[in-house]
This record gives sequence, structure tokens and C-alpha cells, in this order.
Amino acid sequence: MLVPDRQRTILRLLSDRGRLTLSEIQSRLGVSAATARRDAGQLSSAGLARRTHGGLLPPDFTLSEPAYSRKAEKAIGIKVQLGRAVAEVLPEDGTIFVDAGTTCLEVGRALLDRPNLRIFTNSVSLLSLATDARATVIAIGGEVRKISLALTGALAQGWLEQLRFDAAVIGASGLDQESGVFTTELNEASVKVEALRRARLRILVAHGEKWARPSAVQFAPWTAFHHLFTDKAPLRSERAALNTANVKVHVLPQK
Repeated sequence: MLVPDRQRTILRLLSDRGRLTLSEIQSRLGVSAATARRDAGQLSSAGLARRTHGGLLPPDFTLSEPAYSRKAEKAIGIKVQLGRAVAEVLPEDGTIFVDAGTTCLEVGRALLDRPNLRIFTNSVSLLSLATDARATVIAIGGEVRKISLALTGALAQGWLEQLRFDAAVIGASGLDQESGVFTTELNEASVKVEALRRARLRILVAHGEKWARPSAVQFAPWTAFHHLFTDKAPLRSERAALNTANVKVHVLPQK
């Protein structure tokens, strides 16, 4: 295969996958490690991809976090469906932690009519719905992170040290089949980690676009979760990683 054809194939694979490792370039194109590195370097130099340790990312890939208002406007219908699907496996009574984030907000919204449920959350948006809720909604405290409307910091973590949950519902900014689950900021990562440590049932809910887009901070391996709820079926390799970690995958029915 000529170099231009090979590099076009690499870009097509990168577009489909969202992330491409050098080993994947080698195996899919049948080239040596040196050739894979050279192609990756040339595509990066041309501005057609972003070089990272061990592979390539799309040229527009960023570790920065979009504003909450932008995320809230995106895929609203899918997030509502995911919220209702997660709510179906959660108890009618007990103690639940619901993470901040626009998809987790829809999980919390689906739980608000359960009078015997205590919902602990670091989501300012979910707390704003508490006055009309039949469930008891409790803030974990902390400093408001404006870009995500999440309560974080030492006060939030101090609250969590006193609590135990029947279940925790956690969101993510990025998913990687090898490494696990990512977010964009250390303080939010710390809250997620503490909530997971204190929950008997641990649920990850994530829009399908998060696959192969790891962000700045890894906060959990796949083994930290019992369930993944998503709208897009994982690829075979991703499914294998989830199966190895004993994560049960729930995919929204395709319409």
C-alpha cells in the first residue's frame, strides 16, 4: 500500500474509533512499528491528527471541559432515556448518591417521585429540583465548580467520609477500553472516587460518544463498576474489556 493510501486509511480508522493506538495501526495495516510511528508523526505534523503517547487522537481533541449549558443542550432525549433506564434498577427506598453532570441529572430527576428514597448529590442542578420532590434530596456540601455546577473540594469529601450508599450513579467525561473511566478535573474525580468507595451498587452512566475519548484524569478502572448504561453498543474489544471486569452493559434499544 502506498504511503498516501495508508495514511488515508489511518485517518478513516481514527475518525471511526475516536482514538487509534500504534499497535492497532500495525495490526490493521500490517506494517512495522517503525512505519506506524512514522505515519503517526507525519499525520501529526500535517495537523491531521494529534500525536499522543502510544497513538493518535483527532485533531480537534481537547482535554478542556465544555460549559454545563452546552452539555445540557446535547442529546437531551437520549439522556432522559438513560436516566429512566438507570432508575429501573435502583431501589424504591434507601440511600442513593447521584453524581453531577447532565446525564446523571436525568437519573436524579427520574428518582424524585420516590418518597422513601434519600438522594445525596453534588449536583447543583439536581438540588434545584428538591422543593418539588417527594424524595429527600441532600447536598453533600462543598464549593460550586461553575463550569460543571458540581459541589467539590474538602467540604464535599468530608461529608462523604460519614456516609454509606445503597447505590452510586456516576458520570464520566471519557471512556477508554484499556484504562477505564475519566473526568476532566481532580476535585470532581476525588468526589467520584469517594462515592464509589462507599456504595454497595456502583453504576456508570455515559453517552456513547464518550468512548475512546479519555480526558485528563482517570478516576476508576472498569472493575470499580457493576453496571454501565449507555446508548451505543461498545465495540467488540470494548465489550471484551467490560466482560473481563464483570461489568454488565445496558444499551438503549435502537429506534
